[in-house]
Amino acid sequence: MPEPRLPSSEAVDADSDPTLRPVAHLELKAALLLFFTCCLIVGAGLYLLHARGAFETTQTLVLTSDDSEGVSVGMDMTFSGFPIGRVSRLELAPDGNVRILVAVPSRDAHWLRESSVFTLVKGIVGGTTIKAYSGILEDPPLADGAERPVLRGDATAEIPQIVAMAKDLLNNLSLMTAQDSSLGKSMDQIRQLGEKLNGENGAMQVLLGTPENARKTVEMLDRANQLLSRMDRVVHRADQQVFDANGVMPQVRATVQTLQQLLEATRGSLNKLDAVLVNAESITSNVNEASSDIGQLRNEVESNLRKIEDMLTDLQRKWPFAKKAEVQLP
Repeated sequence: MPEPRLPSSEAVDADSDPTLRPVAHLELKAALLLFFTCCLIVGAGLYLLHARGAFETTQTLVLTSDDSEGVSVGMDMTFSGFPIGRVSRLELAPDGNVRILVAVPSRDAHWLRESSVFTLVKGIVGGTTIKAYSGILEDPPLADGAERPVLRGDATAEIPQIVAMAKDLLNNLSLMTAQDSSLGKSMDQIRQLGEKLNGENGAMQVLLGTPENARKTVEMLDRANQLLSRMDRVVHRADQQVFDANGVMPQVRATVQTLQQLLEATRGSLNKLDAVLVNAESITSNVNEASSDIGQLRNEVESNLRKIEDMLTDLQRKWPFAKKAEVQLP
């Protein structure tokens, strides 16, 4: 009869601790977990391919350029800032130009027209970008596999020219601001002009050239002011003498009125003379009386004429601008 074996210490520990018991169907569970992990990996890959557009229909656009620097596979082609295509391959044509194959999804292909323009721009900041411009959307759509040239624009290519221009500008600026330059001389002349303007007779001296000419001009202006003041006084005095209440003009006006009265009296005498002549012609018998009347009228006319002459002489003497009478001896 076999002897009963006592349980080992490991068996006693496994029976007493449930966590140390073997897992049931461990191999099946491990296989299921591995299969589930593989399914997750395949699903994530398919999702990424779908997100990258691997399963959607595309059409090919071929862009030709003489240089493909900065262009890489997977680069986007944008239209109005939105990606509508992706670079799928780069080829070198037999003529030495670069062929850039762009895959454009069919849902975005309607933005590309026969008149579309494509550019390849290298910016100073950032990478290279491919852009499409469609000015007339009513044109026919671009066919699949169409080949179009791309316009290149490299902002970094102008940096050496800009640096050279900046260097020339700095050299010219240094020459302009030098002590013996034309600008320095001009500034010195402006400073001297300012000193002259701040001095005595500044503006006058600048205009006339020398202080002596400025002094003479100032003296001439003073004399002109004095002469004008004298002329003002003379005109004022003449105005008082001529147009004042006791001046010449009121006397001349009174004289003219008196002369007008004498002329009216003379006109009346002449009318009487005409009447007497008519009477002398019509009445021949009274010749002596008519002759005496004619003599009397003649005396009246001569008296009026002498008065008129005296008034004219007095008027000429009172007139302020009349010449003085000069007595010339034979």
